[in-house]
Amino acid sequence: MRRTIYLLLFTFALLSCGTSKTSYDSSESDTPEEDIVRIANDDIEYEIIIIEPGFNGWLQSIARPEGYYSQNFMEARNMIYVREWNRRVLQALEYDPNLYEMQIDYKPNIDYGYDVNYKLYNYFIYFQLTHKQQLGSWIPRI
Repeated sequence: MRRTIYLLLFTFALLSCGTSKTSYDSSESDTPEEDIVRIANDDIEYEIIIIEPGFNGWLQSIARPEGYYSQNFMEARNMIYVREWNRRVLQALEYDPNLYEMQIDYKPNIDYGYDVNYKLYNYFIYFQLTHKQQLGSWIPRI
């Protein structure tokens, strides 16, 4: 059973598939194909789909290359970012609900793999830099 993490126009959602497979059909969207980043690994039961104008180009040209950060480093940062993201989702009067629409179900005891953690970590960096947000106690940088 595959689980999908969707990041849609600043929205995160970990969708449990139940008995059916959840899918995203990019042909039904007005989003250009180059603005969709999809990571799927048959060895794990999770995938991530990021739909954000500009993120794919940023990931390919500005973000640190794969292998620069260890998986442990990115998992630790992702947990901090997810915790703060979810806190902001619950405080819609204090934080822009258009930026923080849905909670992320990211669990520390699940090995999502390097690729998922790499793209999620870099999305958090991109999001913070693009929207002038700070999800951790340090200033986000590349």
